[in-house]
Amino acid sequence: MTTRTEPSFRESVDLMFNRAVALMDLPPGLEEKIRVCNATYTVRFGVRLRGGIQTFTGYRSVHSEHMEPVKGGIRYAMGVNQDEVEALAALMTYKCALVEAPFGGSKGGLRIDPLQYEEHELELITRRFAYELAKRDLIDPAQNVPAPDMGTGEREMAWIADQYARMNTTDINAKACVTGKPLNAGGIAGRVEATGRGVQYALREFFRHEADKAKAGLSGTLEGKRIIVQGLGNVGYHAARFLQEEDGAVITGIIERDGALFNPAGLDVEAVRAWLLSHGGVAGFPDAVHSAEGGAVMEEDCDILIPAALEGVINLGNAERIKAPLIIEAANGPVTAGADDVLRAKGTVIIPDMYANAGGVTVSYFEWVKNLSHIRFGRMQRRQEEARHELVVGELERLSAALGNSWTLDPRFKEKYLRGAGELELVRSGLDDTMRIAYQSMREVWHSRDDVEDLRTAAYLVSIDKVAASYRAKGL
Repeated sequence: MTTRTEPSFRESVDLMFNRAVALMDLPPGLEEKIRVCNATYTVRFGVRLRGGIQTFTGYRSVHSEHMEPVKGGIRYAMGVNQDEVEALAALMTYKCALVEAPFGGSKGGLRIDPLQYEEHELELITRRFAYELAKRDLIDPAQNVPAPDMGTGEREMAWIADQYARMNTTDINAKACVTGKPLNAGGIAGRVEATGRGVQYALREFFRHEADKAKAGLSGTLEGKRIIVQGLGNVGYHAARFLQEEDGAVITGIIERDGALFNPAGLDVEAVRAWLLSHGGVAGFPDAVHSAEGGAVMEEDCDILIPAALEGVINLGNAERIKAPLIIEAANGPVTAGADDVLRAKGTVIIPDMYANAGGVTVSYFEWVKNLSHIRFGRMQRRQEEARHELVVGELERLSAALGNSWTLDPRFKEKYLRGAGELELVRSGLDDTMRIAYQSMREVWHSRDDVEDLRTAAYLVSIDKVAASYRAKGL
């Protein structure tokens, strides 16, 4: 295979699916039902802007309705096309199945460069796009629930939620029509950080297993591990920050649109992020070597490589030169099927995207449940937990006094133990549990079957099996 036969993103997803189902005993009809995309809606709509009418093209793809509603983000980018949206929708199906979120897979996109429009213009465009989708039930709390993706965020989700509510004035569950909203618009604590936090939890779980670390030629803990991050957007920033601040990892390289920064001694993620936001790029950042050719920094020596931006950044053109023994796919499809073959032959361990970046959809699930239940997580039980803990601490302090204060409680323990779990703590706890259980289901297949050589194939096997079981239960 040469660079001229590099598979597209859609083809990469299909190739990886085919590799997995070849190891399964599925009836051909069921295999085809799981593979194909159920429907894709293409919309072209006009918005009056800047003294004229501009026409925009958008998509919403539904890959699988083995569970409903279907779930998947909406991205704003000039590269959005039907093949990309359908490939991403397929990944969402497998991702939701893997982490046991009760959704089918969907994805949406609008072909637009959001940086070219003012905020009020983006609002007009977003509301019209939401209107076109909602009137066809492609935005609906019970049928299709979008979320943020590349180029969109809390602001756009709030506009979409409000547009849906205007169109469905008697729907008491209107806020559940979309996730990733701001807190004051029905969002949930921890959603912005969720995908990056999920990457951190995924790495923590990987490093709990000696056999898995040995396959990557690594040992010890995350502390001191050299990490290169490609893309310092929402996902890359939070993953890098948490790994640096909470796990003691060393972020040696950060790659952005205008090049890359490299410092073997480590980069201050917060400082780089601040510089990026104020200067529009990483060029000129002090205390680091700037390379105009960002791709070259991905090929530097490191322990862990985190591609956290676009698909296809590791491909047949550079896979042979990637030195990282462990790659965790924080973005969707950053490693092409061709590059995946090259890396597996080298012994590189890849933690696949459908697992690694599932933190976003997991916390989106929590937000959807919160919106349907109409109550904040922790509201009912937090103070009751604190009261029970206060009883225990009171008894311990009474025991300490009876012993002449020869032993006393550590003030830090007392402070932490007495504080009941709020929404953020509960969200993080639920996300951690989800990432642990999903990883364990993958590694069990990885280690128990001689015909499964990598985590990606194991992830596909686990998720496809769950989708197949759902279809069988429906009578299909």
